[in-house]
Amino acid sequence: MKTPLIIFGTGDIAQLAAFYFSTDSEYEVIAFTVDSTYMQEEKFCELPVVAFEDVVKIYAPEKFTFFVALSYSKLNNVRKDKYLAAKALGYPIATFISSHATVLNEGRIGENCFIFEDNTIQPFVTIGNNVTLWSGNHIGHHSVIKDHCFIASHAVISGRVEIGEQCFIGVNATLRDHIKIGEKCVIGAGALLLADAEPEGVYVGTITTRSKVPSTRLRGI
Repeated sequence: MKTPLIIFGTGDIAQLAAFYFSTDSEYEVIAFTVDSTYMQEEKFCELPVVAFEDVVKIYAPEKFTFFVALSYSKLNNVRKDKYLAAKALGYPIATFISSHATVLNEGRIGENCFIFEDNTIQPFVTIGNNVTLWSGNHIGHHSVIKDHCFIASHAVISGRVEIGEQCFIGVNATLRDHIKIGEKCVIGAGALLLADAEPEGVYVGTITTRSKVPSTRLRGI
């Protein structure tokens, strides 16, 4: 018998969470919840939507598990706040780990994590609570990802990297081995980090610009 699950959110990530949990886990999604001020519909993905203020009355923590399916908005603060609020209500918190991910770290993965397909998590890695790993990342051996981080697709995190709380790592970013990323850093798409990053830093990769030569003048294309 599957474990009944309540998902916080009614956006794209909540829809994805419902899909993944329904097709690749031991959970059954029962309903969605959002703050009452953001309720726009009574159903989402053909399931009920209830106000978060009322969720305990309808779905008791003793019988239901909870998952917060939100993005990296405000440096992951929104997802962090709702995760902590759900815990304060007494809900057990689910984690999703795709069966198509390679996970070799002996289960050192926290609550409310969302780990998509094609992630490679090498031995001795530690992943904290409320961490999202979008598809296709490499998390190198002995690395530590602390709570409330969001790592977009195809980032390469080399061995013994430490990533502080509430960081965002963009698509195709590369972090060399043995460096520390301070809390609340934003590492942009395609960025290459070869040294430690101070807290609240923003690191932006080189942006490709349009060539002065139009495509119609290129030979062989």
